[in-house]
Amino acid sequence: MKDKRLLGPWIRRFLLEHLVDDRNLFHNAQASYRDTLTLLLPFASKQGGCAIDRMTVEKLTPEVVRKFLDHLERDRQCSEVTRNQRLATIHSLARFIGTHSPVHLAWCSEIRAVPFKKTAKTAIGYLEKAEMDALLNQPDRRTSLGVHDYVLPLFQYNSGARAEEAAKLTIGNLQLGASPSVRLHGKGNKVRICPLWSTTATSLTRLVADRNKSEAVFLGRTNKPLTRFGIHRLVTQYAAMAGETVPTLATKRVSPHTVRHTTAVHLLRAGVDINTTRAWLGHVSLDTTHIYAEVDLEMKAEALARVDISSLRRPPRQPALPSLIAFLKTL
Repeated sequence: MKDKRLLGPWIRRFLLEHLVDDRNLFHNAQASYRDTLTLLLPFASKQGGCAIDRMTVEKLTPEVVRKFLDHLERDRQCSEVTRNQRLATIHSLARFIGTHSPVHLAWCSEIRAVPFKKTAKTAIGYLEKAEMDALLNQPDRRTSLGVHDYVLPLFQYNSGARAEEAAKLTIGNLQLGASPSVRLHGKGNKVRICPLWSTTATSLTRLVADRNKSEAVFLGRTNKPLTRFGIHRLVTQYAAMAGETVPTLATKRVSPHTVRHTTAVHLLRAGVDINTTRAWLGHVSLDTTHIYAEVDLEMKAEALARVDISSLRRPPRQPALPSLIAFLKTL
């Protein structure tokens, strides 16, 4: 790099070398970082009165970053979670520059000192068994399109696959013979194998019959691979239809990730230990999986019912005190 003062070359190295070569992140992660910088650079350029391509690293001051974050919340109506996500990208860029350029260590420390906002944890949405059954019963399985639209949410419910994992799944990653299973390529390049119900395996066998192993499993109406946005649209569409017959479902915001949450809660409710559930979902840490155990009221109620307190002595009755007025009159 000829001029280490310019911000542009650092950003190119950060996106093309660091994220791809060093961290081996998926394209979606790279796109998320890119989107943040696409918003940040014009804002910082306007604040500093300097063309984007001539901006130096020092022009991106902590004050500019704070104003940018305020702009996201105030003008773009972004949530605090989105604000923190954008700030995480800026922190990551600053750490990359500071690591490779000692002269920018002080700048890096100042940028990374910009704090995240504390946010309230949102409740995890999941479906009860009757609600999940209602969603699966919506597609008309008498038609080829209905069969496809039935197999996709069934597969997600069975495997707990993310929308991106389902979209990129190829036929060669399915084992539909004895002991059916699926090989999923997930976040962070992690690979996991999940067993499949016989119902899921039978449905998938019909769906991929006479097709090449390199093809995507789930295709759209034009026979092109479904994207995660297409999967989202499909799930929300049938959830809205199911909400007409199941009132509780109509009040819930349902997405492919809701189906994934449902898989986790139902696994734990069925007695599957939390470590197996962690591996099933492809979580790195048990802390991520613990949230499903915390959210399920039915499991908490069952745990409470197992606690026998019948042997505890009742607290002695407290003698009644005279009324306050009667007490005052005695003085």
